[in-house]
Amino acid sequence: MSDPDPRLRERLTAYRTDVTARAVGPGPDQARRTLRRRRRTRVVAVAAAAVVLVLAPVVANAALKGDRTPPVPAESVDPTPPPTSAPPPTPSATPSPDSTPSAESDAPDGRISRTQLLAARVDLPTWPQTAPSTCITTNVRLATTSNKSFVPLLSDLSVDHADLDGDGAQETVAVVACRYGEALAKQVVAFDRDDDGRIVTLGRVVRTTDGVEDILGVTLSAAGSVDVRVADLQPCCDTPAYWKQEQTRTYRFKGGRFVQTGGPTKFGKDPRLTDLRLSMTHTLVNVTGGRELTIVLTVTNAGSVDAAQVQFRGLDVGAPTTGDWSRCDPAAAAADDHRTCLVPGVPAGESRRYTFVQRVPSHSGPDATTRFFFVTHYDAQDRQWRDRNEKDNKVQLPGVF
Repeated sequence: MSDPDPRLRERLTAYRTDVTARAVGPGPDQARRTLRRRRRTRVVAVAAAAVVLVLAPVVANAALKGDRTPPVPAESVDPTPPPTSAPPPTPSATPSPDSTPSAESDAPDGRISRTQLLAARVDLPTWPQTAPSTCITTNVRLATTSNKSFVPLLSDLSVDHADLDGDGAQETVAVVACRYGEALAKQVVAFDRDDDGRIVTLGRVVRTTDGVEDILGVTLSAAGSVDVRVADLQPCCDTPAYWKQEQTRTYRFKGGRFVQTGGPTKFGKDPRLTDLRLSMTHTLVNVTGGRELTIVLTVTNAGSVDAAQVQFRGLDVGAPTTGDWSRCDPAAAAADDHRTCLVPGVPAGESRRYTFVQRVPSHSGPDATTRFFFVTHYDAQDRQWRDRNEKDNKVQLPGVF
């Protein structure tokens, strides 16, 4: 077979080369070029990620600070410092709290709760001599106010805390009491802790019979002073609570004990009281059906306080007839089974006479006794008051019946 046309052969060769390239794909050179292109793409991506990681904290910090300045890429630092002529100074170590203790850290914590005081055994300062032997002072387990036995108890008054001795730590102040009869012996006591954590007594601030008869409250200041509200009377039984005088006295811990540094040092005469003096004359005459007793009572107000009302007691020796019986307050008389008479009183510096006439038995019996009449000061609110000199508030009626 003869060779084809040369031009046709050239066309067939070009067609075969083109078809082979499309069917087989790129050769090794093309593959290497593709791999190099992929590696460059990966390197660029990794580098971009590294830049993002470096710039992220800078951008975040700028955002937090409200800084709108474009972030600057971090500079690389040569880990090997340049040589110097002398080594850099070594900074001194900062001392820890344990290595240099302060006065505050050295002092035991004396902040003690009411529950902890009741759970512990403590030693107390001495009680007044009037307190019974059951008011002990050594190894005492404090009771509560609900306990009726004669033992030391923790008052209902609040337990408070302050730095009393200036050692940088707080101490505790509480009121302890011990019942005797109807009254309570009371003490304001400061407690602390020793180095082993045991509760110890720092000292007594004040107690009853130390110029006071009652302790009403305690307040501590941040400066370490103790303000104690005290009274000259501890009401009990039938004693009115309004009779007491109150004061606030301030104490501080000095020289190992508590001393008074402010407030009154004693109670004076109660300015609400006056001095009533009572005198009497009487006559006893025979009348139809018996005898008539006329009593004339003179009340002098020798004090400086007006007595809005006065009350007479002991007048019920017979059947009231005439005189000042009609002036007696009926409500007060009824409340006392008509054994008393409450009448308008006497201004300061003046005197008033009161006459009471009553029918008494015809003859004196063998059991005739001496009778006493008394006068008492009442204010406009029907409150009874003591007298500055009660010895001259009574008179004696001989046994005439």
